[in-house]
Amino acid sequence: MDLRTLRYFTVVAEELNITHAAERLCMSQPPLSNQMKALEEELGTKLFIRGKRQLQLTDAGRLLLLRATQILDMTEKAQHEVMSLEGGMSGTINLGIVEGRAPFLTARWIAGFKEEFPNVKYSMWNGSSDDVLDRLRQGLVDLAVIAAPYDTEHLEGITVGRGPWVAIMSRSNELAGGSDTIPLKSLAGKPLIVPSRPSRIDAIRAWFAEADAEPNIICTLSNYLDAVAMSELDIGITIFPRTTYTPNDLLVTKIITGPARQIEYVLVRMKNREPSDLMTEFINYVRDTEDTTAADPGFSEILKNEYVPPEDTPYL
Repeated sequence: MDLRTLRYFTVVAEELNITHAAERLCMSQPPLSNQMKALEEELGTKLFIRGKRQLQLTDAGRLLLLRATQILDMTEKAQHEVMSLEGGMSGTINLGIVEGRAPFLTARWIAGFKEEFPNVKYSMWNGSSDDVLDRLRQGLVDLAVIAAPYDTEHLEGITVGRGPWVAIMSRSNELAGGSDTIPLKSLAGKPLIVPSRPSRIDAIRAWFAEADAEPNIICTLSNYLDAVAMSELDIGITIFPRTTYTPNDLLVTKIITGPARQIEYVLVRMKNREPSDLMTEFINYVRDTEDTTAADPGFSEILKNEYVPPEDTPYL
């Protein structure tokens, strides 16, 4: 089972049609069919259920597709890293990031880092903390920006930012008027949309209990754009970490108070994986620049619109 066969298999598994897969691979259909049959014989199991018009993956086929994708991604990453050893500091930094302020933080680091190392490229993958950490453990990303808490036994982290939890609602919602803050108890009984991370849901329930209330959670999600879409149509009020200020005439964002909560963002890497010279340089850059965030003139217009919670605000 070589890399070429794995590439052929992933294309067939994606297309679920030998003819279409052969067209993508710029080869004829019979040799591709023979490759798939030979792969099944080598592994001693069926990978496809062959129908008249379309293939279906077996359980073994779905597992091989997952592992083959990981292997091919790692192979491409290794090639880039080895090739980057020539010609000074270059290569690709693979970053996994969560929603909230994390994309802004990451963009600020890249903007500064590329001035020092213009030959470096970047690959960014966005998801929930659990999804991002899963890719970090698999080696599909080098570094991750996640929301605390995290596994300090296996991960080494740097605190890189914090922000308030907010209520995102349609401008037509009955709670949309008034000040830019809202007491937590005002959200009791309202249809709520919250992050899908199980530990986060438990923390939100405990937060409401402090206000002698119970959250009416109607939907969970991990993507900010989903939160925007749901809130715009007034399906519910989303409780989410505040993102960098972005105007949206259809939405109102209010900082939750009484009691308030804040979120902490952390840049993490695997402790058991020695960072490359490029990763070490990037981590050091992040560490050195975190204390001077507000002094960065390139982001002054955005920063002046941001609210940073008081230091003693409890974390959620």
